[in-house]
Amino acid sequence: METSTNPGRANLEVFSQTLQQMARLDKDLLVVTSDSRGSGKLVPFGQEYPRQIVEIGIAEQNLVGVAAGLASTGKKVFAVSPACFLTARALEQIKNDVAYSDNPVKLIGISAGVSYGALGSTHHSLHDFAALRAIHNITIVAPADNYETEMAIRLAQQAEKPFYIRFGKKPMPNLPNNEHFAFGKGRTLCFGEDIVFIATGEAVNPAYEAAKLLKHANIQATVVSMHTIKPLDTELIREVAALGAPIITVEEHSIYGGLGEACAAFLLEHGYRNKFKIVGIPDEYTVTGSQQEIMDHYGISPEGLHSAAKKLLDKSESQ
Repeated sequence: METSTNPGRANLEVFSQTLQQMARLDKDLLVVTSDSRGSGKLVPFGQEYPRQIVEIGIAEQNLVGVAAGLASTGKKVFAVSPACFLTARALEQIKNDVAYSDNPVKLIGISAGVSYGALGSTHHSLHDFAALRAIHNITIVAPADNYETEMAIRLAQQAEKPFYIRFGKKPMPNLPNNEHFAFGKGRTLCFGEDIVFIATGEAVNPAYEAAKLLKHANIQATVVSMHTIKPLDTELIREVAALGAPIITVEEHSIYGGLGEACAAFLLEHGYRNKFKIVGIPDEYTVTGSQQEIMDHYGISPEGLHSAAKKLLDKSESQ
């Protein structure tokens, strides 16, 4: 059933609360952190379940190794660390100890994208989709809102396979809940035949708001929440590409190696010729500012996406 967009909580808060609910019913559920209880909103979890949380300290490689070892014994392990460090410092351990060894660790990258804002490029995770897409046997998920977050965590706990799930820090509006959540299946939030936004994570809401702005100009937009980056919902991409409308992908990630390039490769390989644009962080030293300021600067905003859509439509009509 469709609901109106309304203020929600930070996805990390929903993540932590969902873990607490699941831990009450499953003593094999363990959380492993790298000095991330506070930033991961896990202080209440640790207070309620002190025997189900393991603190490794600031040692991300050890974090992933310990999590993989625990998972190999049948424990249901959520390894929580800032996304920028988890997917860079511990990439080899993710590749070998988790994915290659098929240990069903749920890797939780917190404060992802440019959530750390003014801390700068050392603390931005604009590479994580690209790095992990190249590794076999890991599902990559970026929930857009509280509903997708809760469903992703509950379903991941039940899955006997490795996951990487990415969260930002800010409160996220609740988007229309008109389609069931399933890994590898994008959710169509609204439908229009003039232009298509395919977005992921915290970039979905700006795309949804841009569709509202375009509606005032009598431009009808489709907005897809592509929460699962890998495996990609190629069936849905085929459906929206068949409209013949321009397609814009939107992500809080480098324009290289993420959602946009995944969609572009599929479309080109299968003969689609839709006008196409990737909106993300370009290949440059990222500007400094808050998360919102950085996203606004790079056009990952309702106004920026409205402008990008109008330009792409004007270009399409002029040819």
